[in-house]
Amino acid sequence: MHLAYPAVLAVLLFCVGLYGVLARRNAILVLMSVELMLNAVNLNLVAFDVWLRDTVHAGQALTLFTIAIAAAEIGIGLAIVLMVYRNRGSSDVDRLRDTAEGHDGSSDEPDAIASAQKAEATA
Repeated sequence: MHLAYPAVLAVLLFCVGLYGVLARRNAILVLMSVELMLNAVNLNLVAFDVWLRDTVHAGQALTLFTIAIAAAEIGIGLAIVLMVYRNRGSSDVDRLRDTAEGHDGSSDEPDAIASAQKAEATA
């Protein structure tokens, strides 16, 4: 088997994953796109390991580590997305970015926070 076939498939998988990360608004779809990108990297690692006929099989060993890290990443990522969905009512990435910046687009400064707390206490 030629090296070009898995390499082209890995490039296509990586491009689909990159498009998903850049274009999607749903946090779960972004996590799925990151997984596609990691699987493209795993495919390249195994393909080059077979092509180079490595006796140590370092590409396959590194692929196992990458799969373990991806499993931990998706577990923690899904837990964060579920907590954000429960608190905010949406997993839309753009809405989450807007709520982090504040309503007027300015950053939260300590003086602004103190004055807001003082106004809330007097009300």
